[in-house]
Amino acid sequence: MRLIILLFLIAPTTLFAFENPKVKINNFYIQKYEVTIAEYLNFANKTNFKTEAEKQGFGYEYGIGWEKRKNWNYKTPYGKNPESLTEPAVHISYFEAEQYCKFINGRLPSFEEWSTAAYTQVLDSKVFEKNKTYLYPSGDKAEKMNSTDLLSYRKHYDVLKLPEGINGLVAMGGNVWEWTKDRKDNSALTAGSSWWYSSSNTTKNGAQFKPADFYAIYVGFRCAFEK
Repeated sequence: MRLIILLFLIAPTTLFAFENPKVKINNFYIQKYEVTIAEYLNFANKTNFKTEAEKQGFGYEYGIGWEKRKNWNYKTPYGKNPESLTEPAVHISYFEAEQYCKFINGRLPSFEEWSTAAYTQVLDSKVFEKNKTYLYPSGDKAEKMNSTDLLSYRKHYDVLKLPEGINGLVAMGGNVWEWTKDRKDNSALTAGSSWWYSSSNTTKNGAQFKPADFYAIYVGFRCAFEK
């Protein structure tokens, strides 16, 4: 089943369309791309939802410790209009990601589901060996990922302009950290690393717990589905 988002944005006469396909991985589906600004806007507009970053009037970036950045939120990730509405939605907490996934009849993937999708080629492929588990979402070698030592855009990037990796998924390594549903006390596990880290963090062992109410420029998500 295809999910197509149609939005009137920027100007009333500008129609923007975006499709985030579901990819079947064993007994579940996962979105090909990280959830985009366009998709999250659609959810927020239909439900009158406001993120904590919007309510508080700031997002976070790491400088000398975590520093507040005025007017940084998923709509204006760096305090101004984004270059593209198909950039990943960031400044989103675990709870806000969970609410979005429920809205589209999905859920956050478990870490094991996310890892299977990211590192094990379960689909027929001309590039990757079927049923092989790789070290990186890009294969045996760390390459073509938006991390500090590779593509190095020095910011998150439009998901439609990044290359496919294992299982045809995009940006499972680098770009932005992604929430999974795995919890430990008041924290939730994020996977895949972000553009701010080196490619060594994109391995399965690079996953990190973060406070579930945390939001920052480096963190986004994608959804999973039963069907």
